Amino acid sequence: MTPAAKPVLHTSAVLLAALILAGCAGNPSRGVSEPAPGPVEAVPAQASVAVDGTPVALAVDNGLAPLPDGDVGVGGGDAGAAAPGIAALAVDQRTDAELDYDAIWGAAPYDPVADATLPEPAKSPRALDPWEPWNRKVHSFNNVVDRAIATPLARAYVKVVPRPMRLGVSNFFNNLGQPSSAVNALLQGRPKQSGQSLGRFLVNATIGVGGLFDPATRMGIPNRSEDFGQTLGVWGWKSSRFLELPLFGPRTVRDAFGLVGDGPLSPVRQVEEDSVRVFLQGLQLVDVRTQLFAVDRLREGAADEYALVRDAWMQRRDYQIHGDRIREGDDNEDGLPDYLFEDDDATVPVDVMPIVPGTPSP
Repeated sequence: MTPAAKPVLHTSAVLLAALILAGCAGNPSRGVSEPAPGPVEAVPAQASVAVDGTPVALAVDNGLAPLPDGDVGVGGGDAGAAAPGIAALAVDQRTDAELDYDAIWGAAPYDPVADATLPEPAKSPRALDPWEPWNRKVHSFNNVVDRAIATPLARAYVKVVPRPMRLGVSNFFNNLGQPSSAVNALLQGRPKQSGQSLGRFLVNATIGVGGLFDPATRMGIPNRSEDFGQTLGVWGWKSSRFLELPLFGPRTVRDAFGLVGDGPLSPVRQVEEDSVRVFLQGLQLVDVRTQLFAVDRLREGAADEYALVRDAWMQRRDYQIHGDRIREGDDNEDGLPDYLFEDDDATVPVDVMPIVPGTPSP
């Protein structure tokens, strides 16, 4: 070796040693005598997924691979590519006790949407309304008359007349209907109720100053309202078609025939003086309209106001006919709400109808 080659070899040796040290620093395991670890087998994790109501166990590839942005991905691959081995993933949140129970008994996963243990949803009986197109037209007409005439009059009446006087007017007209209730209760085979209605009329007409006050209620005499439509229902006319009358609101065909029986018993219709009779009929109409203020907001917020009025009226009418049988029982087995047994009725009475078929005009 010539003296000139010694510096070149020395420089090459230094560079080679530097390269080896750099390689060891980049991969420390290469500088250890232990063998490099072999490939690690990925242990699949189990996840439970419900497919069409059937539990399916899925194997999740838990291999790790670097993503372009330096994060760690599940199953390897790009961030925009689907991870291999994963069709769907749902976290099973059941407790260990629930898992053990299902493993032993093979219970299906709980589905709150299709729970067989839940009771059937309540279904209201469908109203018998084959004349619905015609009834809806009459109902729209009645609403126009109500907004244009009846409601403004009722609001003016409430604003001008003090509440004690309005209560006296309601008591007066309610008491005038007691003789008709007494006759219909007797026709329905309820002599006790008939006597109570007659006694209520006499007490309020005398002690109550012509019915303006209601001492009968303070004496414990019940207030029961009966009409001939209810009597026909008790006699066997159970189901009847819904019918809405112009100006006088919801009825049924059975109740329309019932007007014929109630007409001759109406005290107001027996008044021969036209001016007095018309005044009393108008005042009673306004009084009835004020009683409907409580349900006006409910009607305005209904998706189908006609169906709401029809179904509510038909249900109330059904309980008016059959409520006495339930009320006279030992207990209210059906759990019916108390308001169904109340006898305050805001239906337009026969007293204010100018014409009733089959009865002579006053």
